[in-house]
Amino acid sequence: MTKVLVVQSSALNETSNTRLLTGKLLTRLGRDAEVAVTTRDLAHHPLPHITDQTLGAFFTPADQRSAEQNEIIALSDTLVAELMNTDIIIIAAPMYNFGVPSTLKAYFDHIARAGVTFKYTETGPVGLVQGKQAYIVTATGGIHAGTPRDFVAPYVTTFLGFLGINAVETFAAEGMSMADMKEASLNQAISAIEQL
Repeated sequence: MTKVLVVQSSALNETSNTRLLTGKLLTRLGRDAEVAVTTRDLAHHPLPHITDQTLGAFFTPADQRSAEQNEIIALSDTLVAELMNTDIIIIAAPMYNFGVPSTLKAYFDHIARAGVTFKYTETGPVGLVQGKQAYIVTATGGIHAGTPRDFVAPYVTTFLGFLGINAVETFAAEGMSMADMKEASLNQAISAIEQL
């Protein structure tokens, strides 16, 4: 059984292009193996932003945390366990105002834990989330790939690599606000998914 974690961040429902493409990707993955899917929908269930108290709990050794600190990071612990217990992670990341949705950034802040999902060494940071395959599904209103405005897939790829997830593939649908290219771009992304 292949465990798949889907992280959705689009505020849209039925009209979301990243949700559409994620569905196609799950169908494709399900043809090669039996999959068990866990979905973390950040739009429908947004996470709290990191606070001073959260950071204080993160940086307190586990055996020295107060009951209050353990309660503060319980959600983060759950998210990290969810990530560690998966084989494949799918990050659905539409571009909002040149970046990822703030809900996705909050998720990243909860799972980037020094000593838990990465560590610092004399030669630099080392990711501790090993042996995972990641897929990034992104959609943009304009055309940004390969330009200085391409902030979504490179950012998510860099973040995942920091955690130790280096097997990353991206499926992008661009020009979703451009009527003359939306359908062709979606079909191209779906075709790339089918060729996995």
